Amino acid sequence: MGPHRLDRDLAGSPWEIALTWRVPGSGPWRDQLPGASGGVTDNGLQKVEMENQIYAIPEDIMRGSGTQLFDHIAECLANFMDKLQIKDKKLPLGFTFSFPCIQTKLDESFLVSWTKGFKSSGVEGKDVVTLIRKAIQRRGDFDIDIVAVVNDTVGTMMTCGYDDQNCEIGLIVGTGSNACYMEEMRHIDMVEGDEGRMCINMEWGAFGDDGVLDDIRTEFDQEIDMGSLNPGKQLFEKMISGMYMGELVRLILVKMAKEELLFRGKLSPELLAKGRFETKDVSDIEGEKDGIRKAHEVLVRLGIEPTQEDCVATHRICQIVSTRSANLCAATLAAVLRRIKENKGEERLRSTIGVDGSVYKKHPHFAKRLHKTVRRLVPDCDVRFLRSEDGSGKGAAMVTAVAYRLADQHRARQKTLESLKLSREQLLEVKKRMKLEMERGLSKETHAVAPVKMLPTYVCATPDGTEKGDFLALDLGGTNFRVLLVRVRNGKRRGVEMHNKIYAIPQEVMHGTGDESILLKWTKGFKASGCEGEDVVTLLKEAIHRREEFDLDVVAVVNDTVGTMMTCGYEDPHCEVGLIVGTGSNACYMEEMRNVELVDGEEGRMCVNMEWGAFGDNGCLDDFRTEFDVAVDELSLNPGKQRFEKMISGMYLGEIVRNILIDFTKRGLLFRGRISERLKTRGIFETKFLSQIESDCLALLQVRAILHHLGLESTCDDSIIVKEVCTVVARRAAQLCGAGMAAVVDKIRENRGLDTLKVTVGVDGTLYKLHPHFAKVMHATVKDLAPRCDVSFLESEDGSGKGAALITAVACRIREAGQR
Repeated sequence: MGPHRLDRDLAGSPWEIALTWRVPGSGPWRDQLPGASGGVTDNGLQKVEMENQIYAIPEDIMRGSGTQLFDHIAECLANFMDKLQIKDKKLPLGFTFSFPCIQTKLDESFLVSWTKGFKSSGVEGKDVVTLIRKAIQRRGDFDIDIVAVVNDTVGTMMTCGYDDQNCEIGLIVGTGSNACYMEEMRHIDMVEGDEGRMCINMEWGAFGDDGVLDDIRTEFDQEIDMGSLNPGKQLFEKMISGMYMGELVRLILVKMAKEELLFRGKLSPELLAKGRFETKDVSDIEGEKDGIRKAHEVLVRLGIEPTQEDCVATHRICQIVSTRSANLCAATLAAVLRRIKENKGEERLRSTIGVDGSVYKKHPHFAKRLHKTVRRLVPDCDVRFLRSEDGSGKGAAMVTAVAYRLADQHRARQKTLESLKLSREQLLEVKKRMKLEMERGLSKETHAVAPVKMLPTYVCATPDGTEKGDFLALDLGGTNFRVLLVRVRNGKRRGVEMHNKIYAIPQEVMHGTGDESILLKWTKGFKASGCEGEDVVTLLKEAIHRREEFDLDVVAVVNDTVGTMMTCGYEDPHCEVGLIVGTGSNACYMEEMRNVELVDGEEGRMCVNMEWGAFGDNGCLDDFRTEFDVAVDELSLNPGKQRFEKMISGMYLGEIVRNILIDFTKRGLLFRGRISERLKTRGIFETKFLSQIESDCLALLQVRAILHHLGLESTCDDSIIVKEVCTVVARRAAQLCGAGMAAVVDKIRENRGLDTLKVTVGVDGTLYKLHPHFAKVMHATVKDLAPRCDVSFLESEDGSGKGAALITAVACRIREAGQR
């Protein structure tokens, strides 16, 4: 047997307790809340079975104190558990409580007012779950985990949702009438959060209480209302439900008799007595066979001697009243369907309505009329009606089962994601280790084994405004290659003017030989042979010479990070740090010459290219790396290299997300456990999708569209989970980047013996610029981890191209000054 769940149904007197369990078939059971992730059984062999017991509630308890009522419920529950010998088990319990309530949580519901003959004192305005728990505690002989309190309409939707995953509406048309449906969270102002969906209990019986239905209410509707226990309330319910349908027919018959249109103008005491013409009589009279004869029987029972014409007229009145009820019900259902369709933004909606109630089930024509009118009113919706079997009991168990499943799945996902969430203490440790590795890279003694190489750039000066001239710049830093003509002007016309052309680099060239592609150290997917360890300036000059078409004076070779710092330094004299967070990641900063042991000289400063992407290549970050980081690294072009870069840069974040999504899906925590071939494809989840999915202005439907583009069929809940994974991965990247930058700015401050430091960081890179939250999280992390540094961030405009030209211009200025 599968998991057992208790449910109880307090919707009137008598009431019911049931033990519900799953009888497994050959496949996995996926109990689901319609609209949530998961699904119904795959093979149709699963079923839910129940053991139930009905208990009476004496009238003195119904009208006594709330303590008496809930003590009685607890006593009945104890009796039931004794009978089934399950008192020693703590089972989850779902409570069907079909009275008007304000529900604040799944297990918290405050009674607004009693109906259906209940008048227990001290309950209205109280949380009924708390009252049950206190009653159980007073006994002390068993314990129950009350997971959910639900309305019978919600129970109906849940029961049908077990058999049909498209079921997202519940409908009751019986003694009373109500509906529920799955609404988008963004539209529910009373509940925090705007992602996913939640079931809304409409309480639609009160439709019209504000007067909006006055123009279609008849004198008979008004008379029924005035004679009811709650005048002015539940006006729509009084027009459509079983409690009032027979009485409507009786009032019409009385009026027509008084006007001598029926029964030769004669009335009987029975016909004048309220409630004597029952809704069951309406159903019987409208039966397929012998409807006229049944009308004759009912009228005779009411003391009338009807003619054939009287019986035919009575039959017709029953038809009119029940048809109006079905049509009104259909009109409101059509409004609900239209809303769901608009929420989803679908051209054609496919939806299932779970239905329960004696009028729907027992009236011979009500259901057919309802279906026909709904389909006429919403022709662009494919609507299926599914009859519920014991929706109030089984449905409460379904809600309980779903709550347990979702909680278990949520815990499993959070446990996995927890390894990617870094505490402040962990980030401070990353900062500490980065500073240590920086010092090892600067030291002549440890430089050879240091992963963070701290390479001297020989850039010792920044622009002073006197630079001028035309300069060519070549930019190879990613999958595109740019050639730029940069004009630097001084004086009153001071500024930089650029002209450039972009050339794509084919994969075969990226992975070919060195005389086709130039770079100092291969990362970012490059593998061109014969370059590592070679002087790239020499390689470039040789390539130009082989063409024999032109000649160039190669003045400087520049890392894009240094170019970014120089570009921003042209605008802000405080800029002494450069940062790239794009396809790859790196940083540079102005270090004191006395600390740059690889270069002779003690005076002044030199820009150091950190090559911080290799931070952790010696294992110093292993306690922060997850199984997903390891998987991404092992399948990369350079396993074991650039480990820090693989945790923070744009080239790898999407791949980390993809690996997490595969893990969740394999464990049945996402996409209904179905892994698509597209999801198995390396690189399919590009980092740009991360930025799009995390956009604040992007609705879940658009997230689902992105996933659909990737071949991933997702529910709204799947979209929420994917968005959370993207958020966690991107946030960790921004925090790690911030921890590294905090180490840099604190080192500059300590180098200069300052209590506080004001410094600007020039930044470039698509991840920093385009991701909706990366920059903000990184800034906050730097501020938190380096509180004695006042750090500003300045976005670079084409740092790699413009920066190379500015460094060249400065180098030319210094060279010319030396020649003079």
